[in-house]
Amino acid sequence: MNITFFNSKIKKYANNDRLAIKKLGTIRAKFFKQRLDDLSAASTLEDVRHLPGRFHELKSDRKGQWSCDLDQPCRLIFEPHENPIPTNEDGQYLWIKILGVEIIEIVDYH
Repeated sequence: MNITFFNSKIKKYANNDRLAIKKLGTIRAKFFKQRLDDLSAASTLEDVRHLPGRFHELKSDRKGQWSCDLDQPCRLIFEPHENPIPTNEDGQYLWIKILGVEIIEIVDYH
């Protein structure tokens, strides 16, 4: 799957393990790298749906974004590259049609 980054800060964390550990901490940096590796190895978003990390769609003001767990309570937030996001006739997102994502942020939104 194609992965892009919303800002240069998060891209630097993805490309520099030492910086990621320094800024995110050892555990969060480890999970961040693992989730990126999972996304990178996937052909579509459907491929990560049932992997550890609880990949899931967000609702309300974050509709159109997805999340996966890092260390509690932090989440990795991303959006599909596809615009509009593919849906079926019932309006449900088609994970299998999402071929790339943009990493937006690492956040505790709860």
